[in-house]
Formats: sequence, structure tokens, C-alpha cells
Amino acid sequence: MPNAPYVLDMPTRRTSCVVFSSPHSGRNYPDALMNRTVLSRNVIRSSEDAFVDQLFSAATAFGAPIISATVPRAYLDLNRSADELDPALIQGARRSGHNPRVASGLGVIPRVVANGRAIYRGKLTMDEASLRIDTCWRPYHARIKSLLAESHEAFGQAILVDCHSMPHEAVVMARNSHTKRPDVVLGDRFGASASSEVVDLIEAAFAAAGLSVARNAPFAGAYVTQTYGRPGRQQHAIQIEIDRALYMDEAKVEPNENFAAFQALLRDVISEIAEIGCEPQRLAAE
Repeated sequence: MPNAPYVLDMPTRRTSCVVFSSPHSGRNYPDALMNRTVLSRNVIRSSEDAFVDQLFSAATAFGAPIISATVPRAYLDLNRSADELDPALIQGARRSGHNPRVASGLGVIPRVVANGRAIYRGKLTMDEASLRIDTCWRPYHARIKSLLAESHEAFGQAILVDCHSMPHEAVVMARNSHTKRPDVVLGDRFGASASSEVVDLIEAAFAAAGLSVARNAPFAGAYVTQTYGRPGRQQHAIQIEIDRALYMDEAKVEPNENFAAFQALLRDVISEIAEIGCEPQRLAAE
């Protein structure tokens, strides 16, 4: 069991209502997982948004906190609802309607990693599933809620930026002949989780850095954006997906030669995003 499910880095002084989160960059693989998996360490890491927490670590320099998972996605997916339990993996779990994520093996406790490769032989007990949720999932989301509440109290609004990376092949497959391959995909659940003003400003920050940006295709956002995006209440949630080929070797799960330069480029983007939430009344018209 991981000692702590997340790391929270806070700025010296909180000057932005923006909260950055990285729910899939955890890389502390517990014995409870590694002793049960049929996969090698490199293969099991294929579902990890490797190094995303490092890419966005500059958030604190611009007055915004960043919460990053330490628990790996293959152990527990923090971007799923706690009740998305997979009956094909967890003994005693009941099927509740058709959930395409659960059906594909990507519930709150994943059955597979990238390309549908099974993580385990056999099933997990409900007790083990509940332990993972109680010790990892609930503390992570409780902290996100408190960070957003603090933003509301100080600024009258909150912006949650949920940071992810996407396999390069997903970007290539999503491209059609009429569009440029995106470096970044912003997900706002087709306008349901954030105001257009906020998303426009975030898109402009990436575009100013020379990155091509798409919205909601192929990724529109999942549990985090769906749960915390309440633009009518001045609470906005935007998912950011970055092409892994820009900064890492996916096969080796290592930073590539462009990592430092890309991290520096993102520092300017993070600065622009954090500034969106610096003025308490900036989004009052929405």
C-alpha cells in the first residue's frame, strides 16, 4: 500500500484561484500490485501519465497549488467514480447498467492497461477494492474539494486544471485530413464543465507557446471534470491532454531529449493559466 496517495505542493502565497491536479502521474507501485500482476514494470506503466506532475510543477511559482497522485493509475484510477467497480475483476461487484469505461476494463480499479493488456490473473476481493478506495481515492478527492473551497472563499471562483498526457498513437488516430494533429487536447465536456471564456484563455496560452490545440476530441474529460465542473457556480474544470511524444520516450517510459525544453515552454503556459484566476471579479460576468 502506498504511504500517501498524493503529494500537495502549495505556493508561498496563494494568488490564483486555479488548482492544478495530476491524478495519473503516480509511480509508487506497491507490492500489493506488483506481486499480483502478470505484466512487467514497463508494460504496467503504459497507463501512467508519466512525468506530468514534473511538467506542471511550476504552478506554485505562480501562486497556484498542485496536487499530484503518488498511487499509480494501474492500482487505482482517481479519474473514475468510486462506484465504477468492474464485476469482471472484483468478486461481488454488481453490474449497474452499461458503463463503457467499466466494460472496457477501465473502472476505478483497472483490469487492463494500454491496448487491453490484462493486469491480473484472477479476481480481487471486494475488501481489497474497498481498502484501495478508502485509503487512496477518498483522501485525494477530499483534498481537491477543500482546495476548490479555499479558492471560492478567497477569489469568489475556482478553476481546476486536470493535467494528463495522451499516447501519441491516440493523437495520430484522431487526426483527419482536414485538421492539424493536436499537441494538446482541452476537455470541457463540450462546454458543460467550464465557461467558454476560461477555456478560450487556456487555449490561447497554449497557442501562444506554439502548440496546436483541439477541444474535446478525442478526450472530452472524465470523472474529475464531470464532478467538479460547475460553471454556473463559478467553478470550472478543464482537462488537459498533452501528446507524450513531445517530452518522453513512451516505450522506455523515460524523458526524452526534449523534456527540459518542453518543461520550460510549459512554464510560460502555466503562468498564463494561473493569471486567469488572479482577480476575484475577472470572471464575474460569466
